[in-house]
Amino acid sequence: MCLNGSVLSTDSLILLFGLLLVAGVLATRVSTRFGLPALLLFMSIGMVIGSDITGLIFFDNTGLAQMIGVAALIVILFEGGLQTKWSSIRSVLAPSASLATIGVLLTTGVVAVAVRFVFGFDWIEAFLFGAIIGSTDAAAVFAAFKGKNIAPNVGATLEAESGTNDPMAMFLTILALDFMMKPGTTIWDGIWMFVLQIVVGALLGYLLGNVSRLMLNHLKLDSSGLHAVLMISMAFMTYGAAAYFAGSGLLAVYIAAMIVGNAHTAHEVTIVQFSEALAWIMQIIMFVILGLLVFPKQLLDLELIWKGLLISFILMFIARPIAVYLSTLGMAFTNKEKLFISWAGLKGAVPIVLATFPLIAGIDNAQLIFNAVFFVVVTSALIQGTTLMPLATKLDLLGPDKIRSPYSIALVSSKQSQHQLVPYVATEASSMIGKTLADITLPPNTVVNAIVRQDYLIPPTGQTKIEPGDLLYVLASTYRHDQLDRKFGEDGLERVEL
Repeated sequence: MCLNGSVLSTDSLILLFGLLLVAGVLATRVSTRFGLPALLLFMSIGMVIGSDITGLIFFDNTGLAQMIGVAALIVILFEGGLQTKWSSIRSVLAPSASLATIGVLLTTGVVAVAVRFVFGFDWIEAFLFGAIIGSTDAAAVFAAFKGKNIAPNVGATLEAESGTNDPMAMFLTILALDFMMKPGTTIWDGIWMFVLQIVVGALLGYLLGNVSRLMLNHLKLDSSGLHAVLMISMAFMTYGAAAYFAGSGLLAVYIAAMIVGNAHTAHEVTIVQFSEALAWIMQIIMFVILGLLVFPKQLLDLELIWKGLLISFILMFIARPIAVYLSTLGMAFTNKEKLFISWAGLKGAVPIVLATFPLIAGIDNAQLIFNAVFFVVVTSALIQGTTLMPLATKLDLLGPDKIRSPYSIALVSSKQSQHQLVPYVATEASSMIGKTLADITLPPNTVVNAIVRQDYLIPPTGQTKIEPGDLLYVLASTYRHDQLDRKFGEDGLERVEL
Protein backbone atom coordinates (compact mmCIF):
# COMPACT_ATOMS: atom_id res chain seq x y z
CA MET A 1 0.00 0.00 0.00
CA CYS A 2 1.48 3.32 -1.08
CA LEU A 3 0.72 6.95 -0.20
CA ASN A 4 1.45 9.35 -3.06
CA GLY A 5 3.99 6.92 -4.45
CA SER A 6 5.75 6.38 -1.11
CA VAL A 7 5.50 3.26 1.02
CA LEU A 8 3.58 4.02 4.21
CA SER A 9 5.50 3.90 7.47
CA THR A 10 4.07 1.95 10.41
CA ASP A 11 3.03 5.14 12.22
CA SER A 12 1.37 6.57 9.11
CA LEU A 13 -0.44 3.31 8.47
CA ILE A 14 -1.79 3.24 12.03
CA LEU A 15 -2.95 6.86 11.75
CA LEU A 16 -4.63 6.13 8.43
CA PHE A 17 -6.29 3.02 9.86
CA GLY A 18 -7.74 5.03 12.74
CA LEU A 19 -8.99 7.78 10.44
CA LEU A 20 -10.66 5.28 8.13
CA LEU A 21 -12.45 3.55 11.03
CA VAL A 22 -13.66 6.91 12.38
CA ALA A 23 -14.87 7.87 8.90
CA GLY A 24 -16.62 4.51 8.60
CA VAL A 25 -18.41 4.92 11.93
CA LEU A 26 -19.53 8.44 11.03
CA ALA A 27 -20.71 7.14 7.66
CA THR A 28 -23.19 4.86 9.44
CA ARG A 29 -24.92 7.98 10.78
CA VAL A 30 -25.34 9.27 7.25
CA SER A 31 -26.55 5.82 6.20
CA THR A 32 -29.22 5.74 8.91
CA ARG A 33 -30.40 9.30 8.27
CA PHE A 34 -30.73 9.10 4.50
CA GLY A 35 -31.51 5.39 4.12
CA LEU A 36 -28.37 4.61 2.13
CA PRO A 37 -26.78 1.17 2.56
CA ALA A 38 -23.63 1.56 4.66
CA LEU A 39 -21.58 -0.55 2.24
CA LEU A 40 -21.96 2.17 -0.43
CA LEU A 41 -20.50 4.79 1.88
CA PHE A 42 -17.67 2.52 3.03
CA MET A 43 -16.72 1.70 -0.57
CA SER A 44 -17.00 5.38 -1.48
CA ILE A 45 -14.42 6.21 1.18
CA GLY A 46 -12.03 3.70 -0.39
CA MET A 47 -12.68 5.00 -3.89
CA VAL A 48 -12.21 8.66 -2.86
CA ILE A 49 -8.84 8.09 -1.20
CA GLY A 50 -7.77 5.73 -4.00
CA SER A 51 -5.51 6.49 -6.90
CA ASP A 52 -8.14 7.73 -9.39
CA ILE A 53 -9.74 10.55 -7.34
CA THR A 54 -7.51 12.09 -4.66
CA GLY A 55 -4.55 9.85 -5.41
CA LEU A 56 -3.76 9.47 -1.71
CA ILE A 57 -3.36 5.69 -1.78
CA PHE A 58 -2.47 3.24 -4.51
CA PHE A 59 -3.63 -0.28 -3.75
CA ASP A 60 -3.84 -3.15 -6.22
CA ASN A 61 -3.05 -6.22 -4.10
CA THR A 62 -5.92 -8.50 -5.12
CA GLY A 63 -4.71 -11.41 -3.01
CA LEU A 64 -4.64 -9.30 0.17
CA ALA A 65 -8.07 -7.86 -0.61
CA GLN A 66 -9.46 -11.37 -1.07
CA MET A 67 -7.95 -12.57 2.21
CA ILE A 68 -9.38 -9.58 4.11
CA GLY A 69 -12.74 -10.11 2.42
CA VAL A 70 -12.97 -13.78 3.40
CA ALA A 71 -11.89 -13.01 6.99
CA ALA A 72 -14.55 -10.31 7.19
CA LEU A 73 -17.22 -12.64 5.82
CA ILE A 74 -16.35 -15.19 8.52
CA VAL A 75 -16.93 -12.62 11.27
CA ILE A 76 -20.08 -11.21 9.64
CA LEU A 77 -21.63 -14.66 9.15
CA PHE A 78 -20.70 -15.65 12.70
CA GLU A 79 -22.37 -12.54 14.11
CA GLY A 80 -25.44 -13.12 11.95
CA GLY A 81 -25.63 -16.78 12.95
CA LEU A 82 -25.41 -15.88 16.64
CA GLN A 83 -28.58 -13.80 16.34
CA THR A 84 -30.49 -16.25 14.12
CA LYS A 85 -32.90 -18.12 16.33
CA TRP A 86 -33.70 -21.71 15.46
CA SER A 87 -37.32 -21.22 16.51
CA SER A 88 -37.77 -18.56 13.81
CA ILE A 89 -36.17 -20.43 10.87
CA ARG A 90 -37.23 -24.00 11.64
CA SER A 91 -40.47 -23.59 9.70
CA VAL A 92 -38.76 -22.01 6.65
CA LEU A 93 -35.94 -24.50 6.13
CA ALA A 94 -37.44 -25.82 2.88
CA PRO A 95 -37.88 -22.47 1.08
CA SER A 96 -34.59 -21.04 2.34
CA ALA A 97 -32.69 -24.17 1.27
CA SER A 98 -34.40 -24.10 -2.12
CA LEU A 99 -33.56 -20.42 -2.61
CA ALA A 100 -29.97 -21.01 -1.48
CA THR A 101 -29.43 -23.77 -4.05
CA ILE A 102 -31.98 -23.90 -6.86
CA GLY A 103 -32.54 -20.15 -6.61
CA VAL A 104 -28.85 -19.33 -6.97
CA LEU A 105 -28.51 -21.77 -9.88
CA LEU A 106 -31.50 -20.26 -11.69
CA THR A 107 -30.24 -16.71 -11.10
CA THR A 108 -26.83 -17.74 -12.40
CA GLY A 109 -28.34 -19.28 -15.53
CA VAL A 110 -30.57 -16.33 -16.45
CA VAL A 111 -27.79 -13.79 -15.82
CA ALA A 112 -25.34 -15.93 -17.82
CA VAL A 113 -27.62 -15.86 -20.87
CA ALA A 114 -27.92 -12.07 -20.60
CA VAL A 115 -24.18 -11.57 -20.13
CA ARG A 116 -23.41 -13.83 -23.08
CA PHE A 117 -25.23 -11.49 -25.45
CA VAL A 118 -24.69 -8.12 -23.70
CA PHE A 119 -20.94 -8.41 -23.11
CA GLY A 120 -20.18 -10.97 -25.83
CA PHE A 121 -18.41 -13.33 -23.42
CA ASP A 122 -18.17 -17.03 -24.23
CA TRP A 123 -20.56 -19.30 -22.35
CA ILE A 124 -18.10 -20.28 -19.60
CA GLU A 125 -17.18 -16.66 -18.90
CA ALA A 126 -20.85 -15.71 -18.90
CA PHE A 127 -21.63 -18.54 -16.47
CA LEU A 128 -18.73 -17.38 -14.27
CA PHE A 129 -20.22 -13.87 -14.15
CA GLY A 130 -23.65 -15.25 -13.27
CA ALA A 131 -22.18 -17.44 -10.51
CA ILE A 132 -20.30 -14.51 -8.98
CA ILE A 133 -23.40 -12.32 -8.86
CA GLY A 134 -25.94 -15.06 -8.07
CA SER A 135 -26.08 -15.07 -4.27
CA THR A 136 -27.94 -12.82 -1.82
CA ASP A 137 -25.46 -11.09 0.46
CA ALA A 138 -25.71 -11.96 4.16
CA ALA A 139 -24.11 -8.73 5.41
CA ALA A 140 -26.52 -6.60 3.38
CA VAL A 141 -29.60 -8.57 4.48
CA PHE A 142 -28.62 -8.72 8.17
CA ALA A 143 -27.97 -4.97 8.15
CA ALA A 144 -31.23 -4.15 6.31
CA PHE A 145 -33.40 -6.26 8.63
CA LYS A 146 -31.69 -5.45 11.94
CA GLY A 147 -34.36 -4.20 14.33
CA LYS A 148 -37.06 -4.34 11.63
CA ASN A 149 -40.25 -6.30 12.14
CA ILE A 150 -40.57 -8.01 8.75
CA ALA A 151 -43.30 -10.65 8.42
CA PRO A 152 -41.77 -13.60 10.32
CA ASN A 153 -41.79 -16.20 7.54
CA VAL A 154 -40.40 -13.70 5.00
CA GLY A 155 -37.67 -12.27 7.21
CA ALA A 156 -36.58 -15.68 8.47
CA THR A 157 -36.50 -17.09 4.93
CA LEU A 158 -34.30 -14.27 3.64
CA GLU A 159 -31.93 -14.40 6.60
CA ALA A 160 -31.55 -18.18 6.33
CA GLU A 161 -31.13 -17.97 2.55
CA SER A 162 -28.47 -15.25 2.71
CA GLY A 163 -26.61 -17.09 5.46
CA THR A 164 -26.47 -20.37 3.54
CA ASN A 165 -26.33 -19.47 -0.17
CA ASP A 166 -22.69 -18.35 -0.29
CA PRO A 167 -21.43 -21.96 -0.63
CA MET A 168 -23.51 -22.42 -3.80
CA ALA A 169 -22.16 -19.21 -5.33
CA MET A 170 -18.59 -20.07 -4.39
CA PHE A 171 -18.99 -23.62 -5.71
CA LEU A 172 -20.34 -22.40 -9.07
CA THR A 173 -17.57 -19.80 -9.32
CA ILE A 174 -14.83 -22.35 -8.64
CA LEU A 175 -16.48 -24.85 -11.01
CA ALA A 176 -16.53 -22.28 -13.84
CA LEU A 177 -12.86 -21.43 -13.20
CA ASP A 178 -11.98 -25.14 -13.18
CA PHE A 179 -13.67 -25.59 -16.56
CA MET A 180 -11.62 -22.68 -17.88
CA MET A 181 -8.28 -23.59 -16.29
CA LYS A 182 -8.49 -27.41 -16.17
CA PRO A 183 -9.72 -28.86 -19.48
CA GLY A 184 -10.32 -32.34 -18.02
CA THR A 185 -12.99 -31.12 -15.57
CA THR A 186 -16.41 -32.77 -15.97
CA ILE A 187 -19.85 -31.99 -14.62
CA TRP A 188 -19.55 -35.02 -12.34
CA ASP A 189 -16.48 -33.46 -10.74
CA GLY A 190 -18.61 -30.42 -10.05
CA ILE A 191 -21.46 -32.41 -8.52
CA TRP A 192 -19.03 -34.29 -6.28
CA MET A 193 -17.39 -31.01 -5.20
CA PHE A 194 -20.79 -29.52 -4.34
CA VAL A 195 -21.92 -32.53 -2.31
CA LEU A 196 -18.60 -32.60 -0.48
CA GLN A 197 -18.78 -28.89 0.32
CA ILE A 198 -22.30 -29.08 1.72
CA VAL A 199 -21.91 -32.34 3.67
CA VAL A 200 -18.47 -31.59 5.14
CA GLY A 201 -19.38 -27.96 5.87
CA ALA A 202 -22.62 -28.91 7.62
CA LEU A 203 -21.07 -31.75 9.64
CA LEU A 204 -18.05 -29.75 10.81
CA GLY A 205 -20.23 -26.74 11.55
CA TYR A 206 -22.52 -28.89 13.70
CA LEU A 207 -19.60 -30.65 15.41
CA LEU A 208 -17.49 -27.57 16.16
CA GLY A 209 -20.58 -25.56 17.08
CA ASN A 210 -21.38 -28.08 19.79
CA VAL A 211 -17.73 -28.15 20.88
CA SER A 212 -17.92 -24.35 21.21
CA ARG A 213 -21.13 -24.60 23.22
CA LEU A 214 -19.59 -27.12 25.61
CA MET A 215 -16.48 -24.98 26.01
CA LEU A 216 -18.60 -21.97 26.92
CA ASN A 217 -20.56 -23.90 29.52
CA HIS A 218 -17.67 -25.78 31.12
CA LEU A 219 -14.39 -23.97 30.41
CA LYS A 220 -13.46 -21.62 33.27
CA LEU A 221 -11.60 -18.54 32.06
CA ASP A 222 -10.33 -15.66 34.19
CA SER A 223 -12.08 -12.95 32.18
CA SER A 224 -15.58 -12.90 30.69
CA GLY A 225 -14.18 -11.18 27.58
CA LEU A 226 -11.97 -14.18 26.86
CA HIS A 227 -15.07 -16.24 26.08
CA ALA A 228 -15.92 -13.84 23.25
CA VAL A 229 -12.35 -14.06 21.93
CA LEU A 230 -12.56 -17.84 22.16
CA MET A 231 -15.74 -17.94 20.08
CA ILE A 232 -14.32 -15.73 17.32
CA SER A 233 -11.23 -17.95 17.33
CA MET A 234 -13.48 -20.99 16.98
CA ALA A 235 -15.23 -19.31 14.02
CA PHE A 236 -11.94 -18.95 12.16
CA MET A 237 -10.91 -22.46 13.14
CA THR A 238 -14.25 -23.83 11.93
CA TYR A 239 -13.81 -22.15 8.55
CA GLY A 240 -10.24 -23.42 8.24
CA ALA A 241 -11.11 -26.98 9.24
CA ALA A 242 -14.02 -27.19 6.79
CA ALA A 243 -11.93 -25.71 3.96
CA TYR A 244 -9.07 -28.12 4.71
CA PHE A 245 -11.40 -31.08 4.21
CA ALA A 246 -12.86 -29.56 1.00
CA GLY A 247 -16.04 -28.41 2.73
CA SER A 248 -17.75 -25.04 2.74
CA GLY A 249 -16.13 -22.96 5.45
CA LEU A 250 -18.78 -20.23 5.30
CA LEU A 251 -21.63 -22.71 5.75
CA ALA A 252 -19.76 -24.33 8.66
CA VAL A 253 -19.29 -20.96 10.38
CA TYR A 254 -22.96 -20.03 10.04
CA ILE A 255 -24.19 -23.37 11.42
CA ALA A 256 -21.69 -23.29 14.30
CA ALA A 257 -22.74 -19.74 15.18
CA MET A 258 -26.41 -20.73 15.20
CA ILE A 259 -25.67 -23.54 17.64
CA VAL A 260 -23.78 -21.18 19.96
CA GLY A 261 -26.40 -18.44 19.64
CA ASN A 262 -29.28 -20.79 20.49
CA ALA A 263 -27.53 -22.42 23.44
CA HIS A 264 -28.37 -19.68 26.00
CA THR A 265 -24.85 -19.73 27.42
CA ALA A 266 -23.76 -17.76 30.47
CA HIS A 267 -21.72 -15.31 28.37
CA GLU A 268 -24.28 -14.60 25.64
CA VAL A 269 -24.37 -10.80 26.13
CA THR A 270 -20.59 -10.43 26.05
CA ILE A 271 -20.20 -12.64 22.97
CA VAL A 272 -22.98 -10.92 21.01
CA GLN A 273 -21.71 -7.42 21.80
CA PHE A 274 -18.09 -8.31 20.97
CA SER A 275 -19.09 -10.07 17.74
CA GLU A 276 -21.29 -7.17 16.65
CA ALA A 277 -18.50 -4.64 17.23
CA LEU A 278 -15.95 -6.80 15.43
CA ALA A 279 -18.36 -7.38 12.53
CA TRP A 280 -18.71 -3.61 12.07
CA ILE A 281 -14.94 -3.16 12.10
CA MET A 282 -14.50 -5.93 9.54
CA GLN A 283 -17.26 -4.51 7.33
CA ILE A 284 -15.62 -1.08 7.30
CA ILE A 285 -12.18 -2.51 6.56
CA MET A 286 -13.47 -4.88 3.88
CA PHE A 287 -15.53 -2.37 1.93
CA VAL A 288 -12.89 0.36 2.14
CA ILE A 289 -10.29 -2.11 0.82
CA LEU A 290 -12.64 -3.23 -1.96
CA GLY A 291 -13.26 0.43 -2.80
CA LEU A 292 -9.50 0.99 -3.00
CA LEU A 293 -9.22 -1.96 -5.37
CA VAL A 294 -11.55 -0.24 -7.85
CA PHE A 295 -10.39 2.35 -10.34
CA PRO A 296 -13.39 4.72 -10.71
CA LYS A 297 -12.23 6.02 -14.10
CA GLN A 298 -12.79 2.52 -15.49
CA LEU A 299 -16.35 2.53 -14.11
CA LEU A 300 -17.14 5.76 -15.96
CA ASP A 301 -16.74 4.06 -19.32
CA LEU A 302 -20.03 4.65 -21.17
CA GLU A 303 -20.09 1.13 -22.62
CA LEU A 304 -19.64 -0.41 -19.17
CA ILE A 305 -22.34 1.86 -17.74
CA TRP A 306 -25.10 0.94 -20.19
CA LYS A 307 -24.17 -2.73 -20.21
CA GLY A 308 -23.94 -2.80 -16.42
CA LEU A 309 -27.30 -1.08 -16.05
CA LEU A 310 -28.88 -3.57 -18.45
CA ILE A 311 -27.49 -6.55 -16.53
CA SER A 312 -28.60 -4.96 -13.23
CA PHE A 313 -32.10 -4.50 -14.66
CA ILE A 314 -32.23 -8.12 -15.83
CA LEU A 315 -30.92 -9.36 -12.48
CA MET A 316 -33.40 -7.36 -10.38
CA PHE A 317 -36.51 -7.58 -12.54
CA ILE A 318 -36.12 -10.89 -14.38
CA ALA A 319 -33.49 -13.30 -13.01
CA ARG A 320 -34.20 -12.94 -9.29
CA PRO A 321 -38.03 -13.05 -9.63
CA ILE A 322 -37.81 -16.13 -11.87
CA ALA A 323 -35.52 -17.81 -9.34
CA VAL A 324 -37.78 -16.95 -6.41
CA TYR A 325 -41.08 -17.94 -8.03
CA LEU A 326 -39.75 -21.24 -9.42
CA SER A 327 -37.79 -22.29 -6.32
CA THR A 328 -40.77 -21.63 -4.02
CA LEU A 329 -43.45 -23.34 -6.12
CA GLY A 330 -46.03 -25.01 -3.91
CA MET A 331 -44.76 -23.27 -0.77
CA ALA A 332 -46.89 -21.15 1.54
CA PHE A 333 -46.02 -17.65 0.30
CA THR A 334 -48.44 -15.05 -0.98
CA ASN A 335 -47.71 -13.11 -4.17
CA LYS A 336 -46.85 -10.05 -2.05
CA GLU A 337 -44.34 -12.08 -0.05
CA LYS A 338 -42.76 -13.54 -3.19
CA LEU A 339 -42.51 -10.07 -4.68
CA PHE A 340 -40.72 -8.79 -1.60
CA ILE A 341 -38.37 -11.80 -1.46
CA SER A 342 -37.57 -11.17 -5.12
CA TRP A 343 -36.71 -7.53 -4.46
CA ALA A 344 -34.67 -8.40 -1.35
CA GLY A 345 -31.98 -10.28 -3.30
CA LEU A 346 -29.42 -7.70 -2.20
CA LYS A 347 -25.87 -7.87 -3.50
CA GLY A 348 -22.85 -6.88 -1.45
CA ALA A 349 -19.47 -8.14 -0.32
CA VAL A 350 -19.64 -11.75 -1.55
CA PRO A 351 -19.90 -10.97 -5.30
CA ILE A 352 -17.02 -8.50 -5.10
CA VAL A 353 -14.85 -10.94 -3.14
CA LEU A 354 -15.71 -13.72 -5.61
CA ALA A 355 -14.86 -11.35 -8.47
CA THR A 356 -11.27 -11.32 -7.20
CA PHE A 357 -10.95 -15.03 -8.01
CA PRO A 358 -10.75 -14.46 -11.81
CA LEU A 359 -8.27 -11.61 -11.21
CA ILE A 360 -5.97 -13.88 -9.23
CA ALA A 361 -6.42 -16.70 -11.76
CA GLY A 362 -5.39 -14.28 -14.51
CA ILE A 363 -8.10 -15.27 -17.00
CA ASP A 364 -9.07 -13.17 -20.00
CA ASN A 365 -11.59 -10.39 -19.27
CA ALA A 366 -10.93 -10.72 -15.50
CA GLN A 367 -10.71 -6.95 -14.98
CA LEU A 368 -13.86 -6.34 -17.02
CA ILE A 369 -15.71 -8.98 -14.99
CA PHE A 370 -14.56 -7.36 -11.74
CA ASN A 371 -15.58 -3.86 -12.86
CA ALA A 372 -18.96 -5.05 -14.14
CA VAL A 373 -19.67 -7.00 -10.92
CA PHE A 374 -18.73 -3.96 -8.84
CA PHE A 375 -21.06 -1.81 -10.92
CA VAL A 376 -23.96 -4.27 -10.52
CA VAL A 377 -23.40 -4.49 -6.75
CA VAL A 378 -23.44 -0.69 -6.41
CA THR A 379 -26.59 -0.49 -8.52
CA SER A 380 -28.30 -3.18 -6.45
CA ALA A 381 -27.39 -1.51 -3.17
CA LEU A 382 -28.44 1.91 -4.42
CA ILE A 383 -31.77 0.88 -5.92
CA GLN A 384 -32.90 -2.18 -3.94
CA GLY A 385 -31.23 -1.24 -0.67
CA THR A 386 -32.88 2.18 -0.46
CA THR A 387 -36.36 0.97 -1.47
CA LEU A 388 -36.55 -2.29 0.45
CA MET A 389 -38.22 -1.01 3.63
CA PRO A 390 -40.64 1.33 1.79
CA LEU A 391 -41.67 -1.66 -0.34
CA ALA A 392 -42.23 -3.76 2.78
CA THR A 393 -44.49 -1.02 4.16
CA LYS A 394 -46.35 -0.73 0.84
CA LEU A 395 -46.94 -4.49 0.77
CA ASP A 396 -48.03 -4.47 4.42
CA LEU A 397 -45.17 -6.77 5.41
CA LEU A 398 -43.53 -4.40 7.89
CA GLY A 399 -44.81 -4.03 11.43
CA PRO A 400 -43.56 -1.79 14.24
CA ASP A 401 -39.81 -1.96 14.85
CA LYS A 402 -38.75 -4.84 17.04
CA ILE A 403 -38.38 -4.03 20.68
CA ARG A 404 -34.76 -4.33 21.72
CA SER A 405 -33.35 -4.16 25.19
CA PRO A 406 -32.31 -0.51 25.79
CA TYR A 407 -29.96 -1.58 28.57
CA SER A 408 -27.21 -4.18 28.43
CA ILE A 409 -27.84 -5.67 31.83
CA ALA A 410 -25.65 -8.69 32.37
CA LEU A 411 -24.52 -10.81 35.28
CA VAL A 412 -20.74 -10.48 35.31
CA SER A 413 -18.70 -12.85 37.45
CA SER A 414 -15.01 -13.58 37.70
CA LYS A 415 -15.95 -17.24 38.04
CA GLN A 416 -18.03 -19.49 35.82
CA SER A 417 -21.71 -18.53 36.18
CA GLN A 418 -24.68 -20.60 35.09
CA HIS A 419 -27.12 -17.69 35.41
CA GLN A 420 -28.08 -14.93 33.03
CA LEU A 421 -30.36 -11.89 32.93
CA VAL A 422 -32.90 -12.32 30.12
CA PRO A 423 -35.23 -9.49 28.96
CA TYR A 424 -38.94 -10.05 28.19
CA VAL A 425 -41.53 -7.49 27.05
CA ALA A 426 -45.13 -7.46 28.25
CA THR A 427 -47.38 -7.12 25.17
CA GLU A 428 -50.84 -5.54 25.21
CA ALA A 429 -52.40 -9.01 25.01
CA SER A 430 -50.40 -10.45 27.90
CA SER A 431 -52.40 -12.13 30.64
CA MET A 432 -49.89 -10.72 33.15
CA ILE A 433 -51.02 -7.11 32.62
CA GLY A 434 -52.32 -5.72 35.91
CA LYS A 435 -50.90 -8.57 37.98
CA THR A 436 -48.30 -8.05 40.67
CA LEU A 437 -45.02 -9.95 40.68
CA ALA A 438 -46.27 -11.80 43.75
CA ASP A 439 -49.14 -13.17 41.63
CA ILE A 440 -46.76 -14.72 39.06
CA THR A 441 -45.46 -18.25 39.45
CA LEU A 442 -41.90 -18.44 38.11
CA PRO A 443 -39.78 -21.54 37.49
CA PRO A 444 -37.47 -22.54 40.38
CA ASN A 445 -34.31 -20.44 40.89
CA THR A 446 -35.78 -17.61 38.80
CA VAL A 447 -36.41 -14.00 39.88
CA VAL A 448 -37.38 -10.68 38.25
CA ASN A 449 -34.40 -8.43 38.97
CA ALA A 450 -35.39 -5.22 37.18
CA ILE A 451 -38.25 -3.63 35.23
CA VAL A 452 -37.75 -0.91 32.62
CA ARG A 453 -40.86 1.20 32.02
CA GLN A 454 -40.72 4.05 29.49
CA ASP A 455 -36.92 4.24 29.88
CA TYR A 456 -37.14 4.39 33.67
CA LEU A 457 -35.60 1.62 35.77
CA ILE A 458 -37.99 0.39 38.46
CA PRO A 459 -36.67 -1.73 41.36
CA PRO A 460 -39.24 -4.54 41.53
CA THR A 461 -41.08 -5.61 44.65
CA GLY A 462 -43.78 -8.19 45.18
CA GLN A 463 -46.44 -5.46 44.81
CA THR A 464 -45.11 -4.05 41.51
CA LYS A 465 -47.83 -4.32 38.86
CA ILE A 466 -46.95 -5.21 35.28
CA GLU A 467 -48.00 -2.67 32.65
CA PRO A 468 -48.06 -2.94 28.82
CA GLY A 469 -44.62 -2.35 27.33
CA ASP A 470 -42.75 -3.22 30.54
CA LEU A 471 -39.36 -4.84 30.02
CA LEU A 472 -38.77 -7.51 32.66
CA TYR A 473 -35.18 -8.58 33.27
CA VAL A 474 -35.33 -12.08 34.66
CA LEU A 475 -32.39 -13.78 36.36
CA ALA A 476 -32.51 -17.47 35.58
CA SER A 477 -30.25 -20.47 35.27
CA THR A 478 -29.24 -21.14 31.67
CA TYR A 479 -30.84 -24.57 32.10
CA ARG A 480 -34.19 -22.87 32.82
CA HIS A 481 -34.30 -20.65 29.71
CA ASP A 482 -36.41 -22.97 27.57
CA GLN A 483 -38.82 -23.52 30.44
CA LEU A 484 -38.96 -19.76 31.02
CA ASP A 485 -39.61 -19.06 27.33
CA ARG A 486 -42.52 -21.51 27.32
CA LYS A 487 -43.99 -20.14 30.54
CA PHE A 488 -43.78 -16.49 29.50
CA GLY A 489 -44.83 -17.30 25.93
CA GLU A 490 -48.09 -18.76 27.23
CA ASP A 491 -48.63 -15.59 29.28
CA GLY A 492 -48.00 -13.24 26.33
CA LEU A 493 -44.47 -12.12 27.21
CA GLU A 494 -41.97 -12.08 24.33
CA ARG A 495 -38.24 -12.50 24.65
CA VAL A 496 -36.42 -9.37 23.51
CA GLU A 497 -33.30 -9.25 21.37
CA LEU A 498 -30.13 -8.19 23.14
